[in-house]
Amino acid sequence: MTGKVCLVTGATSGIGYETALGLAREGARVGLVGRDAAKVARAIGEIRARAPGAALDAFVADLSSQAEIRRLAAEILARYARLDVLVNNAGAIFDRREITADGIERSWALDHLGYVLLTLLLLDRLKASAPARIVNVASAAHTRGRIDFDDLEGAGRYSPIKAYAQAKLGNVLFTAALARRLGGSGVTVNALHPGVINTGFAKNTGGLLGFGWSLIRPFLSKPEDGAATSLHLATAPDLAGVSGRYFARSRPTPPSAESQDRAVQERVWEISLRQVGLSA
Repeated sequence: MTGKVCLVTGATSGIGYETALGLAREGARVGLVGRDAAKVARAIGEIRARAPGAALDAFVADLSSQAEIRRLAAEILARYARLDVLVNNAGAIFDRREITADGIERSWALDHLGYVLLTLLLLDRLKASAPARIVNVASAAHTRGRIDFDDLEGAGRYSPIKAYAQAKLGNVLFTAALARRLGGSGVTVNALHPGVINTGFAKNTGGLLGFGWSLIRPFLSKPEDGAATSLHLATAPDLAGVSGRYFARSRPTPPSAESQDRAVQERVWEISLRQVGLSA
């Protein structure tokens, strides 16, 4: 990866941190995106200690805010003349329904639309840097998801798990729809399940969800194991030209039936672009 420029969102802890570390160790210049400046600085310091000489850049943005994403994208484009790998990793689960400044339910805004908007704002730079790769960290939770076109944002009855699963399904649908549009561009896009990993995920939730997660956390896999598939998709030479696939344990794996429905893919694509203010 020497000479490559990579960007990792949600890079201050857990899977994102380990992904950034792995890319830095492979010789890439890595941009770390987080929503807390102090945590980004701390992550960069820790990676430099573990990967001496690493070339690292700090970016701060709340990826549930479209204004923040647009500002971030402008900063990235100003900083990097090329972009070889984009790893969309930032995400969270919320135990109560919240509405962002853009008027969108927060799970859908962060876990799905954050991927959509940042990717599309950086897409021309990725194309100009081809061969380039987009890696979308989804989840096996997508198999429990359903796109509720009548109540996409859970206004009727909000469920944290339902909202998260729907957003992760959105990631897989977006990956497939984008892959079709990238044919022949030299840019690939793939989605993945990182495993069930012991990270800070769900640490801010309360009630039964937070309690249940605290009970199982000691039995979960390590963050470095969770980053393995992300790193594989970002770096493996044998994946050059592989696009529109879903991976688990670094192997292609069939995603859910709904995620493979082209009509659903296209409908979610159109809705998502409308929500982030972009044209098809």
